Amino acid sequence: MHIHPLITDSATLANLCARLAEADFVCVDTEFMRENTFWPELCLIQIADENEAAAIDPMAPGLDMTPLLDLMVNNEDVLKVFHAGGQDLEIVYNLTGKTPYPLFDTQVAAMALGQGEQIGYSNLVDAYLGISVDKGARFTDWSRRPLDARQIEYAIGDVTHLAKIFPKMLNRLRKTGRGAWLDIEMERIGDPANYANDPDTAWRRIRVPSRKADILGRLKALARWRELEAQGKNLPRGRIVKDETIADIAGHPPRKQADLAKVRGLSPTWATNDIGGRMMAALENAEPMAADEMPARDDRKPGLGKDGALVADLLKLLLKIRSRDIDVAARLLARGDDLDALAAGQREGLSILEGWRFDQFGRDALDLVEGRLAFAVVNGKLKMTRTEAVVTE
Repeated sequence: MHIHPLITDSATLANLCARLAEADFVCVDTEFMRENTFWPELCLIQIADENEAAAIDPMAPGLDMTPLLDLMVNNEDVLKVFHAGGQDLEIVYNLTGKTPYPLFDTQVAAMALGQGEQIGYSNLVDAYLGISVDKGARFTDWSRRPLDARQIEYAIGDVTHLAKIFPKMLNRLRKTGRGAWLDIEMERIGDPANYANDPDTAWRRIRVPSRKADILGRLKALARWRELEAQGKNLPRGRIVKDETIADIAGHPPRKQADLAKVRGLSPTWATNDIGGRMMAALENAEPMAADEMPARDDRKPGLGKDGALVADLLKLLLKIRSRDIDVAARLLARGDDLDALAAGQREGLSILEGWRFDQFGRDALDLVEGRLAFAVVNGKLKMTRTEAVVTE
């Protein structure tokens, strides 16, 4: 594989992207910093197909990233391969308002191949290529310039290894017939709504015990205000105000700005400064949450009760047995929330009752909760059996 020098000019990048636009797939990774900012600071992009690989410096003066971003979000003929690519997709979304498509995530694919719930990149490389990844540059400050040769080599390795792993993984998926299992998961991961930072929905990230419309209305107003402050200042949300402080103020709102000096988690200066004034303005303008926006009780799940909780435990046991039998990560087959909902009587809107998940697990899960399936111990081994075959005497 040909490894290019670090790309810092627009012409070289455009030529690279023109060639990659003819590839069947490209492997992509990014290096970024976000400890002190709201928006992740993109510091390096690595990309490779089966023939060539390069690292691209997005911080290079005058670099036109348009050809690369077009390849990511406007070229549907080239598959984009990531490993645990959530944060990489967020960066692309922030730059374009779109997510890469079509998409393949090797961490999710590994779940379908029985390689664990969240296999790390270095373990994936070791499993498929027998190579030990040098982690020495993992915690480097990618925003500092110049980058040295060791940093660039480390970064490019993320995509050169992946370009060798992906065809092997794809071949295994084809042999097992599990490639189709991943379609829904890739659509879910690639949904742009996952990466939007809508101030009007920021309140959903903050947990409060109350379902009172006035408290939730204040929570929404405060979360929106904080989101705008954080975005405008490009600071992490918690650097403005922590979640627990937002929740506390929503439940026990101060009557006047001077009272902010008594709020735990706020500096006494908020009692007189501009940011404290803007927070109070958000509170004063807050309206009770509209009925159609109120969260349903228990996140739309019916109550379990004591018996339901025991049934949920049996479902989790069934999931463990089934995932072992077919050698797939349990998390890919079913989520705990779906098991709880099924145990509580819910039958609509559950992924385990649809598509391949129903065939592989949901049918048995439904039979278990409706009395058509039972557990039995045969010769010291736990097995499932239809209730008609269970001896009740």
